[in-house]
Amino acid sequence: MAGSGSPANRMTYSGYLRLDELLQLQTGPEGHSPLPSNDEMHFIITHQAFELWFKQVRAELDAVHGYMGQESVDEKHLPQIVHHLERVIEIFRLLANQWKVMETLSPQGFLAFRDRLGTSSGFESWQMRAMEMRLGLKQESRVADMNPMAHMKKLSEEGKISKEAYETLQQISIEPTLVDLISSWLSRTPINGSVPSDANDQTIIDAYIDAHLSTMKAHSDQVIEHMVKIGHGSPEALKPRMDANLASARDFLKPDGATHRARAGLLFIESYPELPLLSWPRRLIDTIVQLEQSMLLFRHAHARMVERMIGRRMGTGGSSGVDYLDKTATYRIFTDLWAVRTVLLPRQSLDDVIQSDYYGFNI
Repeated sequence: MAGSGSPANRMTYSGYLRLDELLQLQTGPEGHSPLPSNDEMHFIITHQAFELWFKQVRAELDAVHGYMGQESVDEKHLPQIVHHLERVIEIFRLLANQWKVMETLSPQGFLAFRDRLGTSSGFESWQMRAMEMRLGLKQESRVADMNPMAHMKKLSEEGKISKEAYETLQQISIEPTLVDLISSWLSRTPINGSVPSDANDQTIIDAYIDAHLSTMKAHSDQVIEHMVKIGHGSPEALKPRMDANLASARDFLKPDGATHRARAGLLFIESYPELPLLSWPRRLIDTIVQLEQSMLLFRHAHARMVERMIGRRMGTGGSSGVDYLDKTATYRIFTDLWAVRTVLLPRQSLDDVIQSDYYGFNI
């Protein structure tokens, strides 16, 4: 019998990566003849590379979802959650640059084989739709008439995507999104030493938000006074703008007049970066914002590449082409994490934290 180190059993680079199978997947779909030109093979390889990375992104997001879906997120897991998200950020940075490789394909080079794509479209990337749904992109936020679940159901019924792919999308569609889980986690933030289970938590949270809004008003008055002093406007011109900012902040922190605890927790974390207990939560929040930014840049790079290649003509799947892609580059998922930056104040203008020892190191 051959030993584990014998030629018959020795693991090789090609065997581990299953290269023989992988390198047979660039000939186009079955019955696709003639064989792809260099330009078409380049197009196929680039998009296959996207899908391989999308598979990795889904695995990273699923891991984050598993951690954040716990009833209580253990602090020791926050570094691991951030690690998963940082990998996704770097993947999307890589993918944004990967469009530069696509730009080596000339407009005429693409038109030479474009008809061979038929009605296939990037919108049919079920893995991209799975990522968007896992993160929490709402249907009403999508471009009109672009309903991924309805389209994927149709593709599944036609045998155009696997049963397993559609079942994955169905499962994600009924689970809490990462936006939901982050909001739930933020709502449990200890604010001035108070947690939701405390009897007087609502009173403490209301007092915290009211104090912040009061400080915003005082800060706005100082800004108006300074701007008038240096000749950059009049009180009559500046005050309505400042009042509008205050009203927007109040609507964000106290929608319908009631304090939004998750947003209060988010504001607290962002306002006191020096508190040790809040250092990893703040890093997690910032990492999520970076992730969404990296996806927006990826979408923008995609739109510019397509415009360079086909101009403003209709997309292969019947979409409006570049116009559709430009609209996807305006998607926002973690809206609260972006919006809170508008209501932040300089640290030196804020009151000190009540029960500050609660947020220190245990030594």
